[in-house]
Amino acid sequence: MSSDNTSSDTIVQTDDGVQIRLRTPDDWHVHLRDGAVLQGVAFHTAQQFARAIIMPNLDPPITKCADADTYRQRILAALPEEISFTPLMTAYLTDAIAAAELQAGYESGIFTAAKLYPANATTNSAHGVTDIKAIYPVLEQMQKMGMPLLVHGEVTSAHIDIFDREAVFIEDVMQPLLADLPELKVVFEHITTRQAVEFVESAGTNVAATITPHHLMINRNDMFAGGIRPHLYCLPVVKRETHQRALRQAATSGNPRFFLGTDSAPHAQSDKENACGCAGIYNSPVALECYATVFEEEDALPNLQAFASENGPKFYGLPLNNSTITLARRQQTVASVIDAAGTPIVPFQADQLLKWTFLGRQ
Repeated sequence: MSSDNTSSDTIVQTDDGVQIRLRTPDDWHVHLRDGAVLQGVAFHTAQQFARAIIMPNLDPPITKCADADTYRQRILAALPEEISFTPLMTAYLTDAIAAAELQAGYESGIFTAAKLYPANATTNSAHGVTDIKAIYPVLEQMQKMGMPLLVHGEVTSAHIDIFDREAVFIEDVMQPLLADLPELKVVFEHITTRQAVEFVESAGTNVAATITPHHLMINRNDMFAGGIRPHLYCLPVVKRETHQRALRQAATSGNPRFFLGTDSAPHAQSDKENACGCAGIYNSPVALECYATVFEEEDALPNLQAFASENGPKFYGLPLNNSTITLARRQQTVASVIDAAGTPIVPFQADQLLKWTFLGRQ
């Protein structure tokens, strides 16, 4: 096997065609749900990623150390014993959450980070924060500890256009927050706009962002192509093509403050295909294949390893993974529906042809 001289040494030419060998990536934003759905979806994340930041928006939400620890055990119990996977647990911030609980969880290694959901911004966010200044004492303690704050960056005022809610959040919340707490470690999650890219690029090294495969691959035209496509509805909602181009440039640029976070969010097919469909895209089964597609289209495959496997651990202060994964340039047709332990879920890119196939972890 010889290296392909036209690219980085992560891209190799074999007798079977072109392959990508990457240090095993991590997913810095994923929803695994609970119960039977957890049993059906956990493997899709664990087979591609060594670690994942687990979202705490269960019902009821994860606000205490004991709840996070037992949820972690349920995740591990849902996986085959031979799978090596580390769930990184997070705390759900509420108006009443105690700084002492976060400190105890962070210092004991139970909590890796804390998640800010503006109240009623997305799925299971009714218990979220109504006024960020109400939790300033908690955020000040997080700043002292170096505990990352993970932000769903949208305002929720009904009079703000849904396509503008991220940009308004930057002006009304993010900029004042970092002016007041300039050393707070912040991950602006699942960014969707040019304004968010520019905000992260202009901020200090304590601010980073995750980018999903779906926000890289689709824009709002796709959500209405030939009719309303409920399986492409997510929050933050996909934006104009100009914003999609900004995200693709940021993700593939090599900038260390942008990294992989799928925001994979499974919902039953019936909950997506109804009069008030749920927000969320389930992309875990083909996440790496989708990222590889985008990076190849942008002529940036040599930068995929940094985005997928290095930038996130370095920002969180965690070691890089020692294992590797392999992707092959081999076509696959994505399944129409996935059976998640009895719950049918339509995956991202359902019935579509992808150029890349995940071969496994070594």
